[in-house]
Amino acid sequence: MRSTEPVIEMRQARPAFDQAGLMSVAYDLRLMPGDCALIRSRDRERSGLFGDLCAGMVPLYSGTLRCMGLDWTQLEVQEQWALRARIGRIAQIGAWVDMFGTHLNILTPVLHHTTTPEDQLVEEASRLAVRFGLPGLPTVAPGRLSTLDLRRSALVRAFMGDPSLLLLEEPVGPETPELLDTFLGVLTHARNEGTAVIWFARNDDVWNSYLKQATHHFLLLDEGLIPMRGV
Repeated sequence: MRSTEPVIEMRQARPAFDQAGLMSVAYDLRLMPGDCALIRSRDRERSGLFGDLCAGMVPLYSGTLRCMGLDWTQLEVQEQWALRARIGRIAQIGAWVDMFGTHLNILTPVLHHTTTPEDQLVEEASRLAVRFGLPGLPTVAPGRLSTLDLRRSALVRAFMGDPSLLLLEEPVGPETPELLDTFLGVLTHARNEGTAVIWFARNDDVWNSYLKQATHHFLLLDEGLIPMRGV
């Protein structure tokens, strides 16, 4: 049975600007299981910082921020990382560790906080890799992959482990049209299973075909999260 509790809920959450870089304005956001928020921001750094806020990595001056019913500020460090293991993320900055193979970059976020056997996780990752157009789970360093294959690998990592929340910074774009249909199919399946989604993009063109399937549409500015009409 699908949970009746919000996956993420911000109530007048005001980040500490001096420690986060986000403007210290109050953010309000409430996503239920299966919801999808489209957030347009022309500033990639701002999108990343807002993703950090959602993932409990930004201290608050005031307000509350709960993820899967848990208040980030009330959790011990190990508990915070265990909760983040339930979040699939595509980030534009600092996303890969080149000293490890891409397969380890993909598997590590879920390996330390799951009871699922490793061979089962490898099977899941390989299946997702093939679905997104890779010949299998890539083992070379991320820096040796093409831009397209690195994007494919990022999608595999984000959807691993049936995440409860997805934070997706420009997961697809005009430079990767071959990924759009597969991405939307996997995204829709995840939402049907109860995953909540935040999808960031710099313009609305990339999600025009999906706009009616979204539940929220926002503009992210220094002034805060501004609701948009049409959803």
